[in-house]
Amino acid sequence: MTPLAARATEWLASRRGEMEDFLRRLVDIDSGSRDKSGIDAVGDAMIELLAADGITVTRIPNETYGDVLRAELPGHAGGPPVLLMGHRDTVFPKGTVATRPFTRDGDVAYGPGVADMKGGLVVDLFVMRALRAAGGTAFPLIGLFTADEEIGSPSGRAVIEATAKGARAAFNTEPGRASGNVVTSRKGGITLHIAVTGRAAHSGVNHAEGASAIGALAAKITALHAMTDYATGITTNVGVIRGGRTHNTVADHAEAELDIRFMSVDQLDGILARVGAILAAEDVKGTTATFERGQLFMPLEASHSAELFARYRTAAAVVGFAVDGEFTGGCADSGFTASLGVPSLCGLGPVGGKAHTDGEYCRLDTLVPRAQALAVTIADLEV
Repeated sequence: MTPLAARATEWLASRRGEMEDFLRRLVDIDSGSRDKSGIDAVGDAMIELLAADGITVTRIPNETYGDVLRAELPGHAGGPPVLLMGHRDTVFPKGTVATRPFTRDGDVAYGPGVADMKGGLVVDLFVMRALRAAGGTAFPLIGLFTADEEIGSPSGRAVIEATAKGARAAFNTEPGRASGNVVTSRKGGITLHIAVTGRAAHSGVNHAEGASAIGALAAKITALHAMTDYATGITTNVGVIRGGRTHNTVADHAEAELDIRFMSVDQLDGILARVGAILAAEDVKGTTATFERGQLFMPLEASHSAELFARYRTAAAVVGFAVDGEFTGGCADSGFTASLGVPSLCGLGPVGGKAHTDGEYCRLDTLVPRAQALAVTIADLEV
């Protein structure tokens, strides 16, 4: 462990109470992805904490979603920066905190977004504070805190990619897995909005003159679901369907939302070509289908995390815990950095589970050791 790492570890050792208090503060602010005022309020609290330590924070405004925050420690020697990442939005609607605020039971905390990923935000901020207090890194250290990851990072992606291009490393503090592991690989994902157009007719009087958009969509859903191939890691899921007017009208319109997950960047073009062929087929005469691409998450492939994980595992052992790497089918912003060729590691927040549910939890006893391990990993990048 370098002297910088040792000083940062010592600084963090006594911060559990402070970290828990700040986690409570963040969790008790509603910040669903469409709640700009709530997301910005979380940002205000983060800026206040960092500014008290003299850490500069730039607010990148956004009229639709929450603003992006960029905190920076300039570094002594310059060179490519190291990026700390986190998102401030949750999946929970405004008003959730009023009925289900932060609570704790021993070493376990509960509340909306407590693990995904307000616990990770706390780790990010305290790592930055610890490294500054310990004397700072040679390279610039940037904390980038976005506002819309839970809905596919429609505004955050461009800022992440612009900031991460050419970076030395990227660390994303999504929640540590319930197993205690960090995330060394993730699937990519894309959402497609499918629209089918048919021809309306009275289902009793002139049924033959109609062309059922619902019938065509049903056939396409069967074909789309048949694309799922667990051996290659490709999964397809139509999770939402809508269509028709009344029970006695042949449907002239239908639509669906298709979720596709994939393992590697080179799978994507082939997947989209197959989807295009399925939608081009006239399953019901007189119908047509089109699709629009929604948000795209790039995968985090294991090759992009291997070196950083080896460093993190060593750092964790020094701090006092064992850790393995784990694959998850969920997507995250770390895929954007990895797709740029930036070494990236994810799931570095405190251990938690049951994200996106009323039972979401965070293990408070992992706040300090996970922050210490990350601080040591970053500090030791200078070696």
